[in-house]
Amino acid sequence: MNIEFMDALEELEKQKGISKDVMIEAIDAALTAAYKRTYSDAQNVRVSINRDTGDIHVYALLEIVEEVEDTTTQIAYEQSKAIKPILQIGDIFEREIKTADFGRIAAQTAKQVVVQRIREAERNMVFDEFADKKDEVVTGIINRVERGIVYVTVGHTEASLPPQEQMRNEKFYPNDRLKVYLTEVRHTGKGPQVMVSRSHPGLVKRLFEMEVPEIQDGVVEIKSISREAGSRTKMAVYSRDPNVDPVGACVGQRGMRVEKVVDELKGEKIDIVPWNADPVEYIAAALSPAKVSMVQINEPDKMARIIVPDNQLSLAIGRDGQNARLAARLTSWKIDIKSQSQILAAASAQPKADDEVELLENEEE
Repeated sequence: MNIEFMDALEELEKQKGISKDVMIEAIDAALTAAYKRTYSDAQNVRVSINRDTGDIHVYALLEIVEEVEDTTTQIAYEQSKAIKPILQIGDIFEREIKTADFGRIAAQTAKQVVVQRIREAERNMVFDEFADKKDEVVTGIINRVERGIVYVTVGHTEASLPPQEQMRNEKFYPNDRLKVYLTEVRHTGKGPQVMVSRSHPGLVKRLFEMEVPEIQDGVVEIKSISREAGSRTKMAVYSRDPNVDPVGACVGQRGMRVEKVVDELKGEKIDIVPWNADPVEYIAAALSPAKVSMVQINEPDKMARIIVPDNQLSLAIGRDGQNARLAARLTSWKIDIKSQSQILAAASAQPKADDEVELLENEEE
């Protein structure tokens, strides 16, 4: 190595954030291993690198003994005394090794170590950068789609959007910009792996936080979200300020705020309902847009029977039960929906059933 190489290490320190001292220590350890591998595994050596000039010196570490049994690890006291009288038996004597070919080996080894450390540093930088962004929304550019996995370039790395994290019926085209929710950063043998999602409920939450100042200020809080990505989302919101309507704040003037989120989610429908500590009020609101006549709750079992007008039954249940399913997830209550006609029919049928039981008992007697 030489001064130019040391200058290059300093430049790497500035660009990559890798300490020059750390690099030199790594090169030192690698050169020690390289020398022993090339010349003598049994020999103990120390490699010294001048931090200013880059000059390399290799020293054999020999134990001072009265009588030498192994010349690769020991030196006679009389011989060491002639060079360094201060040393005694049992001390370590350092003898510089002059090896003609070691300069080439040193250069190759140093290059390999530097390249490896640069890769490690870049991987660590990527990991540290995205580990801090977990559960956040980041914007990327679609690179390619392979076997259903969408690869998105985010910053200086590539994130993976697997099929199960994609929105239903969403199409992906190279070079399109895409907002994604960062779910996980994994350490792998090939470096950090960044996993993102378009179907996670957290994506909806973060998008509203970006669009609604009242949420950013902490006045309005998103209490719960239930989502079937690409189709429909229900979101319960609450205001700490009685003068601020939480639903209106999220919808925005002329619906501009919610429309921006809907556009980003490719037309996904979003129901925004007010959160309420009273489960009766909360469950009734969660079934929006259906109108609810009555909510009967069973607190121990977290069960709720919902009674709706006949013309609201299909709306309350939703296509394939989606509205009721999302409302149940949003509120964490089990929901059973009945129409007024069904309740009346069940009530009128109950006495007849009792009469039939009584008649059967008389016949048996």
